[in-house]
Amino acid sequence: MATYEISPVRGAGAKLAHPVELVCFALIVVNLVSLVAFYWRGLWISAAPDGTGNVADFIALWAAGHMTLAGHAAAAYDWPTLKPVEETVVGHFSGYLGWRYPPPFLFAAAALALLPYASAFLVWVFGTFLSYLAAIRAIIGDRVGYFLAAAFPAVLANFMAGQNGFLSAALIGGTLALLQRRPLCAGVLLGLLTYKPHLGLLFPIALVAGGHWRVFLTAGIVAALMAAASLGAFGAESWHAFFPGIGNALYSEGLSYWDRLQSAFGFVRLLHDSEVLAWAVQGTIAIMAAIAVGILWRGRAAYEIKAAALGVGVLMTTPHILMYDLVVLAVPMAFLFRLGRMQGFLKHELAGIGLACCLILIYPFVEAPVGFVAVMVVAALVLRRALTHDPEKCEAVFRKDHAQTKS
Repeated sequence: MATYEISPVRGAGAKLAHPVELVCFALIVVNLVSLVAFYWRGLWISAAPDGTGNVADFIALWAAGHMTLAGHAAAAYDWPTLKPVEETVVGHFSGYLGWRYPPPFLFAAAALALLPYASAFLVWVFGTFLSYLAAIRAIIGDRVGYFLAAAFPAVLANFMAGQNGFLSAALIGGTLALLQRRPLCAGVLLGLLTYKPHLGLLFPIALVAGGHWRVFLTAGIVAALMAAASLGAFGAESWHAFFPGIGNALYSEGLSYWDRLQSAFGFVRLLHDSEVLAWAVQGTIAIMAAIAVGILWRGRAAYEIKAAALGVGVLMTTPHILMYDLVVLAVPMAFLFRLGRMQGFLKHELAGIGLACCLILIYPFVEAPVGFVAVMVVAALVLRRALTHDPEKCEAVFRKDHAQTKS
């Protein structure tokens, strides 16, 4: 059974197959019910009276912006200074919720800090969620993309934490969706992704291998302009405070909680207490992903395969991936859907996509790096597509679709 019937070019009236429609609807209901319960109980606003409650990660973004507005941008990187600001809003809590992002992201933090905390939280999560929906819709090429994007299980973790997974997915997905048709716009989005630079490590390899120089140069210019603007607005002290904290980010998230890291590094550290082995495995996977992306983007593979490989490679490369970052996994999955509607789905391909979603869905119950396994499942699906790809068949399908559009 086809997943959905859809025009390969326009896709104005796509309809999901009934089983897929039911599964997606059920996932959306689960997301909505869990989200309403979480917000109704106020778990995103305050800590538990004994200081052990879960506080939404968004408090770090809002507090850093508050300090920036007060003229103390560099002090936002100092955890003992930042935490009292956070506790003025949510009360006393245990744990680490520090600020580790590059100084250009302080512009967004300061803008949000102009609002009260609760209002800023809602503006942030729902605003970035809409951008994420738009990116997945643009990839799939039909309004059904909104439905599929909202059903993806990883969205719940981002809504609860008030984190930046929606923004990362929107920038990566938007870059890949626009790269062929609007390279300058794609370059702007990629330049904005430097707010989280470890997610962009494979993009230079792909762009150079594919000869996408306008995207490459535009992204570099945008990144340089943002860095210069932050230097002028917040001073060199903000950059001096930022760099020392880069190496501490992995351990502040993973120390004694390696199950939270959805990466090869976290997976190995959870199973074996060897940092050397964990880095060796992480480095090997990163090198393999970089080589695969370079070969695919230089070759004749369908663009959907190239984009899916880059999207999943982003998550394979970095050791610092948490559950909310896995919203980005919706990007390569969307490109697999797009390829499936054009050429048909391979045997067990939909089952593999479903397995990846189930692994993310069960994370709250198992507290293990199941997200890393989901990433590897999607990577295997992309690899299978690349190995079975027929460029001549793809070209024939493209010509047929183009002819139908013109007629």
